[in-house]
Amino acid sequence: RPVPPRALALRHRLLGGGGGGAARVLAASNTGTAAAAAAREHEHNYCLQLVRNRDHEGFLSSLLLSSEYRRSVFALRAFNVELAQVQDVVSQKTMGLMRMQFWRQLIEDVYTDNPPHQPIALELWKAIRKHKLTKRWFLRIIDEREKNLNEKAYKNLQELEASAENTQSSFIYLLLEVLGVRDIHADHAASHIGKAQGIVTCLRAAPHHCMRRKVYLPLDICLLHGASQEDFIRGNRGKHVRDVVFDVASQAHVHLEHARSFCKNVPVRACPAFLQTVILDDYLNRIRKVDFDLFHPSLQKKNTMLPFYLYIRSWRKIY
Repeated sequence: RPVPPRALALRHRLLGGGGGGAARVLAASNTGTAAAAAAREHEHNYCLQLVRNRDHEGFLSSLLLSSEYRRSVFALRAFNVELAQVQDVVSQKTMGLMRMQFWRQLIEDVYTDNPPHQPIALELWKAIRKHKLTKRWFLRIIDEREKNLNEKAYKNLQELEASAENTQSSFIYLLLEVLGVRDIHADHAASHIGKAQGIVTCLRAAPHHCMRRKVYLPLDICLLHGASQEDFIRGNRGKHVRDVVFDVASQAHVHLEHARSFCKNVPVRACPAFLQTVILDDYLNRIRKVDFDLFHPSLQKKNTMLPFYLYIRSWRKIY
């Protein structure tokens, strides 16, 4: 019995003929896939641009990583940048505490597979799932950044080192986990490099802080050399001020030497996590050349050779 033409046409449409149902479903699926891909790219680009604008040296170091790890590292660096800049962008401690609580809750949500719809959160969620990152390191960084909102000078060098361990070293531990390195010798090296970085960061930021009438350099060393906070605020470049800078910078150098004493036992795969040593070496060499004058204009200029030095160190797989 012949099938009526209208029934044939209906069956044709239901089966997707002539660009009907199946074609429309496929087109919708492709559109959804494209939108999801665009969203993922936006999240990555957000982190990348934030790091490029706020942590140029970290950006350069990250570019030298294998593509397998680069995206995750940019997510970590974006998180680190956001926390580091809280102290500078808030005018009241209460606002800073609220921001820290936001990031603390964000990490809790990410680890329960419920990340908020925020680029850094989503990128961190992917990195944590991919590399099984340790939650403790994130919370240590947040807790220490929260303490720093008190804006008090460090009582001594040991207090500065403890702060650096909780922030900079914890961040390097996360980098090592991204690289798949879980090694006690690498951890020891990371601890010392993080402390060196914290000390150098304190020195590099000192001129900026002094302009805001804030001094965070260790009080015990300042007292030892008879340098007052007002000396730093006024930009005093006398010998007693330079002696303080020399002692602080020397401790950073000691930590770098300790870190390098483990180099024979540290896995080669860990070296990309330690590229920051290039930046630390560069600053310590430059401040030595100006006789530890913290306010010398040359220290505020970027070293145009830094990308080359980073590439050479990366290629040689040393730190």
